[in-house]
Amino acid sequence: MPDILDLPGDPGSTRVAVAMSGGVDSSVAAALLARAGYEVVGLTLQLYDQGSAAARPGACCAGADIHDARRAAERIGIPHYVLDYEARFRERVIDRFAASYASGETPIPCVECNRSVKFTDLLGVAEDLGAAVLATGHYVASRAAPGGGRHLLRAADPSRDQSYFLYATTPEQLARLRFPLGDMDKAETRRLAHAFDLPVADKPDSQDICFVPDGRYADLVGRLRPDAVRPGDIVTEEGRVLGRHPGIVHFTVGQRRGLGIASVEPLYVLALDPERARVVVGPRERLATTHLTLRDVNWLGDGALADLPAEGLPVAVRVRSTRPPGEALLRNRDGVAEVELLSPAEGVSPGQACVFYDGTGPRARVLGGGTIRRDVASAPGLPRAA
Repeated sequence: MPDILDLPGDPGSTRVAVAMSGGVDSSVAAALLARAGYEVVGLTLQLYDQGSAAARPGACCAGADIHDARRAAERIGIPHYVLDYEARFRERVIDRFAASYASGETPIPCVECNRSVKFTDLLGVAEDLGAAVLATGHYVASRAAPGGGRHLLRAADPSRDQSYFLYATTPEQLARLRFPLGDMDKAETRRLAHAFDLPVADKPDSQDICFVPDGRYADLVGRLRPDAVRPGDIVTEEGRVLGRHPGIVHFTVGQRRGLGIASVEPLYVLALDPERARVVVGPRERLATTHLTLRDVNWLGDGALADLPAEGLPVAVRVRSTRPPGEALLRNRDGVAEVELLSPAEGVSPGQACVFYDGTGPRARVLGGGTIRRDVASAPGLPRAA
């Protein structure tokens, strides 16, 4: 079979590490590489242990899933190691997740986990083990770039593409990462899992927020940041009080259901005001956004972000993981990345990612991305962030 890792030399003399979460995707990635002749080592992170979360179907990196990863490694016939990263996961992901919610944002813990745990510490372990690269089961691809380095690309199957969650991967990390499933769809992965007789072949997909029991993230945030569950007012943009709420952590921009207030016309959450514990609501048309400012930008494009043309760089962007890319202009204004959406988007929430691409189709190159700031579109009813 062709070299799916794009590595020089004989696969039989090359060791590779595979991040095995206990799910079908990473297990198939490990099996594919073992079949290709590589010396494969499986690595699984123990990131949390929260009772029902550890046993819940669709979780990852906890009790039952570690057991599944071990069984898959045994079936493939490769060594398998479990690394206890609970303390650093709590500090770098869970605590930041809670702090972001308390500040009126809707964070993406998967991005932070990839950025600050999986693609930092886990890459270090792979290197210590003598592995040439670390492979994962993400649906994303990378290719050697002219002149050196690698480009990060959307997956061949847009419905499974996970590039939105990997935009923060650095060029240095990309050089040491590989994604064997980037050219497959889920049906092919399941077929291979059965062909390899993997014990996880029919296991359900993992959930986005893996460490939250039953999806009740507000309970977790409330325990870690009680200020996020401080009751407050539900108000219009003009400040008229329509009702009360139990805490801003229960709401996100664009939300309609669960407001607990009566209104002749449908009302949506337009903004969250953590300083005054307010939820600002209004009609749907006020959700439309055309301008974003970003923080913590990771640039994977050519040249430097500071060298973008004054008129803006035409790009495609995604502002939600479930939305397709749309056309936009990217600018660097006095060191701040700004995005002008050529078609308005609704429900753009601070804390989510805005990811840049060089096109809208499958295998489009990822040019980077950043976190949407709270001053998105001069958030209705709120003072602009400093």
